[in-house]
Amino acid sequence: MKPVQIDVEENTKRKPRPEWLKIKVPLGTKFSEIRRLMDEQRLNTVCEDARCPNMEECWNRGTATFMILGDICTRSCGFCAVKTGRPLELDTDEPRRVAEAVERMRLRHAVITSVNRDELPDGGATIFAETIRAIRDRLPECRIEVLTPDFQGKREAVQIVIDARTDIFNHNMETVPRLYRRVRPQAKYQRSLDVLQMCKEQGLITKTGIMLGLGEEEAEILQVMKDLRAVNVDIMTLGQYLQPTKKHLPVDRYVTPEEFAVWKERGLGLGFSHVESGPLVRSSYHADEQTVI
Repeated sequence: MKPVQIDVEENTKRKPRPEWLKIKVPLGTKFSEIRRLMDEQRLNTVCEDARCPNMEECWNRGTATFMILGDICTRSCGFCAVKTGRPLELDTDEPRRVAEAVERMRLRHAVITSVNRDELPDGGATIFAETIRAIRDRLPECRIEVLTPDFQGKREAVQIVIDARTDIFNHNMETVPRLYRRVRPQAKYQRSLDVLQMCKEQGLITKTGIMLGLGEEEAEILQVMKDLRAVNVDIMTLGQYLQPTKKHLPVDRYVTPEEFAVWKERGLGLGFSHVESGPLVRSSYHADEQTVI
């Protein structure tokens, strides 16, 4: 794999998607029910805001990934379809509404993520913790997974989420270090590793994911895997980057299902307890089926 210089302006024409990415799932009654519930509770999902290709499948299975802290992000990552700008006032009633939706959906595994809220002193960690506790109060048997920002590396903010005792703590690395300046300009590779290490040291199951198809090299992917195992990350996801709009970073290449299968085997060989690897895999794709022994 050759390194590439990513230039959005020179790549306005998108590459045609291969057949293995052309999946259409018919809308069902579950899909409609979840959409009505989200509208009724005034909740956001990363499924919709990030234009996830698996939304129809997951919603028809009765699962969804809740996105708290609003739908406007303070960061401008080159891959993400979520809106960037000045967030609205903090919604302190949101944890209650998320918990009510989780209860009404009778979820066995709830995934909670958020936009970045760098303007808040704790980055929104308190709302994460309150959401975890609100779900526990209503549905104690539900397993809870959070997919958090890096909280700008503030250990006291990360500790707030740790103390709420989520079952799985997920924080995505997203890509290899060389591409951070373009893909995650306001993030730092080592800072993300430190967040995962801090959570693991306090006994949480840890999880992370990266996208392929942004110009990374094979040796770089392998090094990220090794760095993650060095801090004892348990679960890893690998999926295909898909350009959400012409304003976002272009796809360098489409990774074949066969190559994704190889990365799964290599990850398991390095000691991850679970590796979810495939073209349509996203952070919370089949999260309820991922196990750690």
